[in-house]
Amino acid sequence: MRIALAYSGGLDTTVICRWLKERYGAEIITVTVDVGQPTDFKRIEERAYAAGASKHYYVDARDRFADEFVSKDIMYNGLYEGEYPLSTALSRYLIAEELARIALREGCDAVAHGCTGKGNDQLRIEASLTYFLPEDVRVLAPVRELNWSRDEEVRYALDRKLPIELKES
Repeated sequence: MRIALAYSGGLDTTVICRWLKERYGAEIITVTVDVGQPTDFKRIEERAYAAGASKHYYVDARDRFADEFVSKDIMYNGLYEGEYPLSTALSRYLIAEELARIALREGCDAVAHGCTGKGNDQLRIEASLTYFLPEDVRVLAPVRELNWSRDEEVRYALDRKLPIELKES
């Protein structure tokens, strides 16, 4: 089994990278999409491999995100409840599209994301993935399904010597 994982390099996705590998005996292909967030992408790649990924993709989507998403958001004064910019929410569609593109190229049986059961990110990602993927490619939501506490995730990571920063917990 091959699984493409939307990978941020944080505690949740680092833990589920290893968990998916152990649970399914799967080859994990991590995908990190850069939409302009201030992140050390080399460190994310190193962390992905240390967590069990067999391959890692970095996708520079900054220009596309700015041109096709953020510019329209600004033009139409896209604010949630009239106060919060929608740029993070808008990025989920683009992240899902890139994850699906790579999953199909790599012949993956499933894709996975690290959204929790709280908030609307899970809905945005899953609706977008459903649009971009054929029906035979499963969408997995292990963070939501496991529903582990931060302490349980940290314990899992430490037991397996995964590269996490304790301040993340």
